[in-house]
Amino acid sequence: MDLGLTGKTVVVTGGSKGIGYAAAEAFLKEGAKVAICARHEEELKEAAKTLSQYGPVYYEAFDVVDAEYNYRFAEHVNQKFGSLDVWVNNVGVSGPKKGDEYDDEEIDFMTGVCFKSVVYGCQAAFRYMKKQHSGAIVNVSSLAARCPSAGRSTLYGPLKSAINNLTNTFAGEYCPYNVRVTCIMPGFTLTPAVKRTISPEELNMNTQATLLRRAANPEEIARPIVFLASSAASYMTATTIEVSGGRSMTLNPSFAYDRLAAEQK
Repeated sequence: MDLGLTGKTVVVTGGSKGIGYAAAEAFLKEGAKVAICARHEEELKEAAKTLSQYGPVYYEAFDVVDAEYNYRFAEHVNQKFGSLDVWVNNVGVSGPKKGDEYDDEEIDFMTGVCFKSVVYGCQAAFRYMKKQHSGAIVNVSSLAARCPSAGRSTLYGPLKSAINNLTNTFAGEYCPYNVRVTCIMPGFTLTPAVKRTISPEELNMNTQATLLRRAANPEEIARPIVFLASSAASYMTATTIEVSGGRSMTLNPSFAYDRLAAEQK
C-alpha cells in the first residue's frame, strides 16, 4: 500500500531515541524527509547521522517547552525542505514520584514537557499547514491516560489524558484547513529509558497484565504513528488509537493462557 508519504516533510520531536527515533526511521523508509529535535545535541547529532542512511534528515537541539524555539524550528524546517506536512509531538517525561511529593517547580516541569510542548508543537505546525491547506499532526499520549499508575509519576497520566482531549479540540479548530489531528496511546514500551529504570518485578507485572504477554518494541508504536500521518488515514481526525497489546482490557488476562496450559497437559 502506498501511504502517500514520499517527498513529504515530517517533524518528530524527541526524535533522538525510543519511539521518536523509531518513528523517524519509519517515515524515512516511506520516502519522507524528516526533521528531528531533542534537548541533547550529541545524542541528536548521532541519531541524525544514523538516520541519514535512509533519507534526508535535519536536526536542531532545543527545549520544546519554549514556544519561540518551536516556532523557529518549524520555520527552519520549512525553509530547508519547502513544506511542513506532518508533525509528531512525541516528547514526554515520567518518574517515580507520588502525588503529594511534587513541589511547584516539579509540577511546572512536568506540565511543560508533557503538555505545553504539545500545544506549542501544534501551534507551530498549524502556522504552515494552514497556508498549505493540508497536514497531519499526531500526538503521542500514553496508556496512562486511561489507566493511571498510582504512586509512580502521578501527574503523568492526567497530563497525557489532557493530550487526548487537546487532540480533539485542535482537530475541531483545524478541520476547515484540511489539517487532521490524531493521537496514539502507547502501552508498555521498551524504550531506552524504560530499559534503564525498570526492575524485573515491574516488567513481569506489566507483561502479565497484557493480553499479548510482552512489552512493545518502539518500532511497533512507530508504525501506527506513520499510519495516522499517512493518506491511508485520510478520513481520520479527532481520533485516539490505543496500541497497548491489550493491557488491562480484561479482568482475567491469564484466562486463555491457563486454558492453553491445561489443554497441553
